[in-house]
Amino acid sequence: MGQALGEPGAVILVGERLAGVPGALAAVATLAAASGARIAWVPRRAGERGAVEAGALPGLLPVGRPVTDPAARAEVARTWGKGSLPAGPGRDTTAILAAAADGELGALVVAGVDPADLPDPRAALAAIEVAPFVVSLELRASAVTDRADVVFPVAAVAEKAGTFVNWEGRGGTFGAALRVPEVRTDLYVLGAIADRMDVHLGLPDAEAARAELGMLGTWRGTRPEPPQVGGRGGLGGTVFPQEQGGSGGDRPPGAILLATWHQLLDSGRMQDGEPALAGTARPAVARMSAATAAEAGVADGDKVTVATDRGSVTVPVEVVPMAGHVVWLPAAGLPGNNAEIAPYPGEVEPAAQAGPTILARLGARHGAMVTLRRPE
Repeated sequence: MGQALGEPGAVILVGERLAGVPGALAAVATLAAASGARIAWVPRRAGERGAVEAGALPGLLPVGRPVTDPAARAEVARTWGKGSLPAGPGRDTTAILAAAADGELGALVVAGVDPADLPDPRAALAAIEVAPFVVSLELRASAVTDRADVVFPVAAVAEKAGTFVNWEGRGGTFGAALRVPEVRTDLYVLGAIADRMDVHLGLPDAEAARAELGMLGTWRGTRPEPPQVGGRGGLGGTVFPQEQGGSGGDRPPGAILLATWHQLLDSGRMQDGEPALAGTARPAVARMSAATAAEAGVADGDKVTVATDRGSVTVPVEVVPMAGHVVWLPAAGLPGNNAEIAPYPGEVEPAAQAGPTILARLGARHGAMVTLRRPE
């Protein structure tokens, strides 16, 4: 592999799981620097690369400009018609929710966020509940709309113009495929909120937003230093340790290493109203080696309970050839449904229950330590 990485044009592809394993991105950055290969990120969601390009990370300004670089701030400030911009990184999602929980924020604007996807879904919902004022931009009822003071229904992708950016960084622009009278886009709603706060975005439509990004162009200055193992990355983002659900370090007696990733179909909200499509999803199973199954006292086809100190989930066992003392679970689509963590307005909330993701059920990520036992 080392020889291949040294070849001209070599690229290391990384995905979402690498960001959830402490030190993994730093190791890839070190490997790339040593070999001369470049790094490419393949996100799971269609809008994630575009969000990064727009500057949604706490340490980035639009189109890859580090917020800590004075020249980068000056370029963006000129485009925005501002005298200067703050020099420090902003808050990431975890920090925003922590600030809301501590009473430091007067309001929250939440747009299309499923709490079950966040590192601690219960803590996220608790923070939203205590925020003095919550505005939600959504397509359908959710755990956030149930807790919001104001809900703005916004246009779906087919009802508005925009741009998707693929993992190579190439943008694909599209227009509205469906004309829906009086529908408002999320850009319109955010602009209206900004106007009421006397912060004028000056972006009446998607074309204006594209023109502004085009005016900025690609950042040609110094790039941030790569992240260091065990520390914060050069973009000011959080490196999540595996304190939830145990540590990925030395294995305690009886503990099993959790491996997990998303399957093509799981419990995504875009399947709402499509039971035939949702029915084609692979069933949720716990995959493990024969030796691991025997140690847990289960066999192929039995049910097993995978547990942490935060919760548990019971699914059928599938014995496959794989490493010992490891159990694989799908990252979402576990037994249960979104109503358990995201009741629709007017429904009774079973607050003690969790949702259908690994994070919501177990409070654990890829690489965490879990235990296996026969169901009670």
